[in-house]
This record gives sequence, C-alpha cells and structure tokens, in this order.
Amino acid sequence: MEDKKPFVSVIIPCRNEKEFIRDCLESIIAQDYPKDNLEFLVVDGMSEDGTRDIIRQFSCRHPFIKLIDNPRRITPCAFNTGIKNASGEVIIRMDAHAVYKEDYISKCVKYLFEYRADNVGGVLVTRQREDSFIGRAIARALSNSFGVGNSIFRTGAEKPVWVDTVFGGCYKKEIFDKVGLFNEDLIFSQDIDFNQRLKRAGGRILLHPDIKSYYYARSRFMDFCRYNFKNGVWITYPLKFVKTFPFSLRHIIPLIFASSLIILAALSPFFVFFFWLFICISGFYFVINIFFSAKIAMNESDFRYLFIMPVVFFSLHFLYGLGSIWGIIKLPGRQRG
Repeated sequence: MEDKKPFVSVIIPCRNEKEFIRDCLESIIAQDYPKDNLEFLVVDGMSEDGTRDIIRQFSCRHPFIKLIDNPRRITPCAFNTGIKNASGEVIIRMDAHAVYKEDYISKCVKYLFEYRADNVGGVLVTRQREDSFIGRAIARALSNSFGVGNSIFRTGAEKPVWVDTVFGGCYKKEIFDKVGLFNEDLIFSQDIDFNQRLKRAGGRILLHPDIKSYYYARSRFMDFCRYNFKNGVWITYPLKFVKTFPFSLRHIIPLIFASSLIILAALSPFFVFFFWLFICISGFYFVINIFFSAKIAMNESDFRYLFIMPVVFFSLHFLYGLGSIWGIIKLPGRQRG
C-alpha cells in the first residue's frame, strides 16, 4: 500500500451545476494524491446552463478529468455509468456542490485499507452559500444534532466510528460485484438503499473525522424551506420500489412530529384532551428548540441566533415531515426512475 498506491476513479454526477462545478473541480485538482493514479469521471445529465463547457475547459487542461454523458439525467444512473466506465481499483463518489480538503482522496484510500472497511467517508462541514445572517443560521442548523439528529457525518465525530451511511463514499470496486449497483428506480435515496444492502451483505461503513469536505447549503430562507419539503417527499420514494424499510429513525421523526401536530390541531376544537396533548407536545418541542438555539447563540456570541434559530429548526423539521406526508399520499402514483 505504501509502495504502490491504487488507481482511483472519482465519480462526480452533475446537472446544471454552473454555480458550483468550477470550485469543485479546482478542489479536486489540488488533491495531493498522485495524478498518474487518478481519473475524474464527471457524469453530466445533459446540462443546459454552461456546466458542460466548464467541464470541457478543465478536461482540456487536465486529461485525467473526463466528461461522460448521462442521458437519463438521474443520479443513480450517473453513478452506475461512472462505475461501468471506471478503470480504478478504488471508486470514490463526490458531489458537485462540495469542495474537498487537499488530502481527501489520500485519506479515504488510506483508511479504506487500514480499517478493512467496505465504505469510507468523513465529516461534511456545512457552510452558507451567501454571507448573510439567515445563511449562517441555516448552516448552523444543518450541523447541529437537534437539526439533523444522529447524522454523524454532518454533526462530526471525535474519533473513527462505524456508521450506517456517509457522505459520498470510498469503495473497492469489487464491492459492486458483491452488492450490485445503485438502484436506478430510486431518483433519490439511492445511497441509503445501497448502504443498507452493503451492511446486510456483511459490509462495514467507516466515518473518519480526518476526512473533510465542505458543502454550501442554501442561504435563502424560501429556498431552504422548499428544499426541506422536497427532501421529505423523496425520502418516502423507495417505499414503493424496495422490500426493506428504506430509512432510519432520524428520517421518520419529522414525519411523526408533523403528523401529530396536524392531527391534534384538527381534533383540538372538539376534544379537550387532544387540545392539551397538542399544547404539551408543541410546548416540549419548543423548549428543546430554544435550548439548542440558546447554545448556538452563546457559542457564536450573537444573541440574534436566539430569535432566528427556533424558526429555522422548526422549518427544517416540520416541512421535512410535511413533505414525507405528501410523499406517502402520492406513493400509489409513483413511477420508476
């Protein structure tokens, strides 16, 4: 391993990512892994915003960057196309919305072999796209355990830990022969499904805090709200196409929370018991919400967070849950990817 580094194929799916693809590619060019042992396969879903021109510019200057078409345009097809075209012994998934620390690839490969893991990833540091107060508040919510639950790759870890999923992922290519490719019926949540299959096959997924990437979250409040609702909708999508339960407890809690508030609010005018139950549940939630908001305000030495964070946290949780409710309602009419 020290004498000869394995050849690595990095797969980056994208579609209409003009705003982010340049920074992403700049960060991968800066990687300290030997370029003779690297190829970057940018699998583009027929972008129409100039993304392809940017990729071609990079490809002309750096032959190890290759543009591959994804005519079906959906993410699992991009991953599978990349895997089928990959020459590497090791496959790494990257996201066009992120930038990567210069030792990202080196450490992924190192820990993949050192820990004998089947999938390795690291900590995703969330940053705001725009330097605004609401943007900073959204970034804090997406990095907080109250905001995203036990999603360790978002909240961070002090030491290596075995987990159920990671951001991106680094695999030996042979694992896809054992587990199969990504499920192309799943427009979203295909990574959750794959990692579940990987673990059922006896595989292990490692999160190592030395591995870092940086993700730029939406900084405008309405964009953030729409994104949360959409995420809630799509987390239910696999229910129609896979036999096993496709998500973990942290994905279900917002659904339970939103459902409870809606049902209890509807029943409260008719039954005193449900009125007080609604008051108790919502009151308990907001006490916890304000507690975590106050911690952020103190850590940031800015007490404006005490007023904005409760709104951001509630929007994150309730709209995600509302999206999941809508996703379940629409489930019978869902079409395959």
